[in-house]
Formats: sequence, structure tokens, C-alpha cells
Amino acid sequence: MGLDVAALVLVAAALHATWNTFIKVSGDSLVTSAVIMATGSSLCALALPWVPPPAPESWPFLLASVAIHNVYFGLLVLAYRFGDLSQVYPIARGTSPAIVAVFSGIVIGETLAWVQLAGALLVALGIGSLAGVGSDRRHVDERGVIYAFLCGLSIGAFALVDAVGVRKSGGVFSFILWLTALECLPIVAFTLVRRWGRVRASIAESGPRAAFGGVLAASAYATILWAYDNAPVAPVAALRETSVVMAALIGALRLGEPFGLRRVIAAVVVVCGVVLLNRVS
Repeated sequence: MGLDVAALVLVAAALHATWNTFIKVSGDSLVTSAVIMATGSSLCALALPWVPPPAPESWPFLLASVAIHNVYFGLLVLAYRFGDLSQVYPIARGTSPAIVAVFSGIVIGETLAWVQLAGALLVALGIGSLAGVGSDRRHVDERGVIYAFLCGLSIGAFALVDAVGVRKSGGVFSFILWLTALECLPIVAFTLVRRWGRVRASIAESGPRAAFGGVLAASAYATILWAYDNAPVAPVAALRETSVVMAALIGALRLGEPFGLRRVIAAVVVVCGVVLLNRVS
């Protein structure tokens, strides 16, 4: 992976940690998530007349990605309902590099060196440690941990699906724009049904911040999809998860979440695993 790709992936990681914070601190995480997705989708939809549609062979992957992204957002909402940002985010984001590392050889044909496999093991160990780190209570709400882990599985799934789809699309920007334009439809429809009486009030409360989060989210994932087309998938998926440290710091400095020794060690272990996963043999 070149330094230019790595630098852009790190920027995308910072943007990702930021808009996740918006969901965590919002009064209604479901409405906020819907606004974030709808904002990015609307911006990309405006550009569709100027780009050709992706190649037909990429559409099954594009539609599968739309479905998985919506599952991911639903799990993310549930995870933040029951867990801290500085715990949920590292578990969710730290799970996906290990998933991609294990399955990238089967799905994409990109095999990893032993040092990268060791990195996947470190990521798993760090995640396991984070799962047992409580917030300001003695008892960890297991629902937050479970939803965060399931969220990580969905991240790994759409990373692999998107990597295949973008390479079959015939044009990375066509795939990015069509994927982002379409992915908001299920969650927006679900939100309107579930929050019909409260949508206007929730948008008035956190709409501008959520809309800004949508710009950040769309920019971050567009950068990642571009990186998938220009570098091996597993290192990109791993490097983007350095955002776990950014999220942990945001949780501690901005949200008043505890950042004790065990949580520091767990986050460092995850990042060390991510660094090893990013090594190229």
C-alpha cells in the first residue's frame, strides 16, 4: 500500500470516528442514523446523471452491500443504546479486519503472510479484552457487546462484498455513487414507520449535526472504496480501524467515558494487530 493511499485511509478513519460520535450523543440514534445516510445518499444521487451505471456483473454485489449496510446501521444503533462509544466502537471496528483477513483469501484470492495472520490474532485478543471492560458500572451490559460484535461481522461482510463489487463495476466512482445513493432507502422507510410522530422534533434537535455527519460518512466510505480499488483489501480494512483509538479518545475527552488502564491496553493491542495486518510481505 502506498503512502498516499494509507494517508487517505487514515483521514477516512478520523471522519468515521467523528460521525459515529454524532450517533452516540444524539437524542434519537435511529433518526440521526437515517439523516446521516439520507444526506450522503442525496448528495450522491445528484451526481448520478453524470456517471454511467456500474457494469451489470457488479449489481448483485451492489444490492447485497445496500442490504448489509442497513443491517450494520441497525446494529450500530442498538449497540450505542446499550454501550459506551469507547467500548462499542473498538469491538465493532476491530472485529472486521480479522473477518476480512480470514476470508479475503477465499472470496478475493488475496492471501496473507504469517505476520498479518498474527495481527488478526492480536485484534481478536484486544476485542476479547474490550468486551470485558465496563463503563462506569461494575456490570457490563452484554447487549452492547453482542450488538457491537454483530456489527463488526456486518462490517467485514460488506467490506468483502464491496471490494469484489467495485472491482467488477468498471468504474470505481460509479459504484461509489450508486451504492451511496441507494443505501438510505430501507433505513429511511423504516425510520418513518417507527418514528412518524417524532421525526420532525428529532430532526429539529440534531438534524444539522446529523447532516454534517452524512457528509463525513459519505466522504469517508468513498475514500475507502477508492482504496479497495487501488490496494489489497485486508491491509486497507485493517488500517482504517486505527479509528478505534480516535473513538476511544473522543469517548474519554468529550463524552466523559472512563479510559482506564485495561481499556488503554485493549485499544493498544487492537492497534498493534491492525499494524501487523497492514504489513506487506
